[in-house]
Amino acid sequence: MNTPQAWTPVRWAAHADVRLAFDRLAGNDQGEPLLLITGLGVSRLWWPQGLSEAFGAGGFTVARYDQRDAGQSTRLPDTAAARSPIAALFGRRGAAYTAEEMTDDAIAVLDALGWESAHLFGVSLGGAIAQRIAIRHPGRVRTLTTMSAVPGDAAGLETIRYVRLSTLVKLSRLKFPDTAEGDIESGVAVARLISSPGYPFDERSSREAITRIADAGVRDARSQSRQIGAQWHGPPISMIKAPTLVLHGEGDPLIRPSAARRIAGRVPGARLRILPGVGHELPEPVWDTIVDEVLGLRS
Repeated sequence: MNTPQAWTPVRWAAHADVRLAFDRLAGNDQGEPLLLITGLGVSRLWWPQGLSEAFGAGGFTVARYDQRDAGQSTRLPDTAAARSPIAALFGRRGAAYTAEEMTDDAIAVLDALGWESAHLFGVSLGGAIAQRIAIRHPGRVRTLTTMSAVPGDAAGLETIRYVRLSTLVKLSRLKFPDTAEGDIESGVAVARLISSPGYPFDERSSREAITRIADAGVRDARSQSRQIGAQWHGPPISMIKAPTLVLHGEGDPLIRPSAARRIAGRVPGARLRILPGVGHELPEPVWDTIVDEVLGLRS
């Protein structure tokens, strides 16, 4: 649940011509800074409120932001090359921006927050971005947690080996009208498709939460394509020096657990935790486990 009292009013960070919306969990500004990084196309409001509060109770000052082409942040112009996530994944990519620019967006948010460094927690695309931040800006990263993500330096066909294309095709075939009701129905459909096999999908609760979120990002194929098409040109993830935790759902229907094993095998000293019964989401029964694992990185 996201209520107006739970988060500070939206603020804005600037990176070149991009404005990035962010806010901070209210009531705890003395903890260690933790930046949450969202997945493909979705807004920061998709972060579970209970998990954010659990991080706050664990001693973190929690902030979250909308990546470019998502939520309240700047939407970039369309490109002619890739207008679907599948096309972008197969390398038919536009030139809207680079992965380095998306990485530097997060640094602009840290600067606006006044944080010299922070713990990072990224999920899905956000996990890949968090890895890239740890490579490109090592002095700004205290610890790194990447969940449900591919290796941050994977590209082209190497990325495809980690993706369950059957699920991606199902996602691409979801079509809903360009209305508020369409946003809700598409959000529920996506939530059902990526849900955890070990935990029953609660459609009523999901619908209530998604109605509050009111996010069109899950059906904005062109914005998603621009995000996927942002290519990484930097060093490999083996250069990451920050204490690293790799989380992945054993039943992830979108990204294969082999991606997590690959990340953990290449990042020096990384800890791998496969979560039984978990899909491509953050179900409530594993919140305490996630928080405990992230807290363990600090010791």
